[in-house]
Amino acid sequence: MLRYVLNRVALGLVVLIGLAVATFLIIHLVPGDPVRQALGGRASPDQIEQLRDQLGLTDPLPTQFWAYFSNSATGQFGDSFVQNSPVGELVGQRIAPSALLIGYGLLVSLLIGVPLAILGALRPNGVVDHSVRLVATLSFAMPLFWLGLVLALIFGLELDIFPVSGYESGLGGILKTLTLPAVTLGLALTVIVVRTLRSSLLEVLQSDYIDAARARGLSERRIVAKHAMRNAVMPTITILSINIGFLIGGTVVLEGVFQIPGLGSLLVESVERRDYEVVQTLVLLAGATVVVVNIGADILQAAIDPRVRLAGR
Repeated sequence: MLRYVLNRVALGLVVLIGLAVATFLIIHLVPGDPVRQALGGRASPDQIEQLRDQLGLTDPLPTQFWAYFSNSATGQFGDSFVQNSPVGELVGQRIAPSALLIGYGLLVSLLIGVPLAILGALRPNGVVDHSVRLVATLSFAMPLFWLGLVLALIFGLELDIFPVSGYESGLGGILKTLTLPAVTLGLALTVIVVRTLRSSLLEVLQSDYIDAARARGLSERRIVAKHAMRNAVMPTITILSINIGFLIGGTVVLEGVFQIPGLGSLLVESVERRDYEVVQTLVLLAGATVVVVNIGADILQAAIDPRVRLAGR
């Protein structure tokens, strides 16, 4: 098990190094001068050149990359020269809404998707099964921003149940301000849960050991909960871990729609202002999240099914 985990961690580090290189090169190829953005249009050429020297932007690209990479490896992400504040502080102020939105959206998708998948697997190709798959596919086909606007129009403006913008801390504030964006994100992810878990359950429920459990007189509920779900849930875990990038990208869109001050809105603002340090940190943070979640999913699968560990060797 330890060898399996170390292999996954080593692969994750390679991915993060590649992501750091790609992010650094792409952000430096984006048109626009971040120093002019920070100083404004009235700055003299001498002031612009002086600030560029202070920020190290006149150094060769390999030198700039090494400074960025070595600082990031030690957790020193530098300062935002546009907002004149440490990058770590900016991220710390904005990370809670984004993390809560992702977790809330994932919870919504599981609460909706798992019961629907079980219902479809127990009565395959029936009216309920076809209806569930149709509704789930329609929700996935709708663009996130459009689905969010529709929910805001219905439950925010027409019914006046939830606010359509802003963010409040605390349990009550989170439930009030993040429910609409979380439901939007969860509905888009529900179809993945339904299709993956339903297909896995259909295959598992036709296995010999399930027939043996039925022959012993076990109830269908106990068979599904105790025997079938253990094996059927593994592909769903894999698919959900792969789609963590979709969840992160969805927060960028929804934070703009619902005016949530999270990392997604900070990323958009930083790209517009050419704030190199903030953009590089946020992209690296998103990549690290994807890598960590995928490693966690691999470890969870290996803990559930020892055959995964043997295949990984």
